[in-house]
Amino acid sequence: MPLWSQMNLQEANSPLMEQLIFFHDHTLMILIMITVMVLYIMSSTMVNQIINRSLLESQKIELIWTVMPAMTLIFIAMPSLRILYLMDEINEPLITIKSIGHQWFWSYEYSDFKNIEFDSYMKPLNELEKNEFRLLDVDNRIILPMKTPIRMLITSSDVIHSWTIPSLGVKIDATPGRLNQGTIFMKRPTIMYGQCSEICGANHSFMPIVLESTSMKLFISWINNY
Repeated sequence: MPLWSQMNLQEANSPLMEQLIFFHDHTLMILIMITVMVLYIMSSTMVNQIINRSLLESQKIELIWTVMPAMTLIFIAMPSLRILYLMDEINEPLITIKSIGHQWFWSYEYSDFKNIEFDSYMKPLNELEKNEFRLLDVDNRIILPMKTPIRMLITSSDVIHSWTIPSLGVKIDATPGRLNQGTIFMKRPTIMYGQCSEICGANHSFMPIVLESTSMKLFISWINNY
């Protein structure tokens, strides 16, 4: 979950989010090198009173500042495209969960087992427990097993929503009349928080997502006792 004064991304709980953090750090280092180099060239040009004609009109300089940005873009684009294809890959999921966005709550369907359906609303302030978070906790959490490939089917019943959990690196648009899908894989048992990331109306800020990852044994027990 996010913390106060947090400067970095949330702690990853999926291999996909780990790859996204690696790509973020990789791109950040490239941007820092470009910024330092440009600042050095600008400052040295401003301090130096002599105009260097070879710097302004040299064919070699023009070749360098054409080739270097192209190479830089390649170093950014290749890992970016790799992660993009990984995000769209569906590798034989064991469980399929359907999520439907409404104004302003989420509903879930566990159709692989018995017919389990429930709505998930944000908890109002007067119902919060001491260990729960304001504007983030819900009355019905999603319970899913860890270390299991899970396919999420996302759609909407009214306007465009977005099913987003930052610690999993998942952001899937919920579009009316269309079924979008994505894969999640959780590495450890924990509770993850997310929110709708599409401006969907007056109460857009009040439709959070809470996902609880458990062991397969506890998940089967929850399914049997539901």
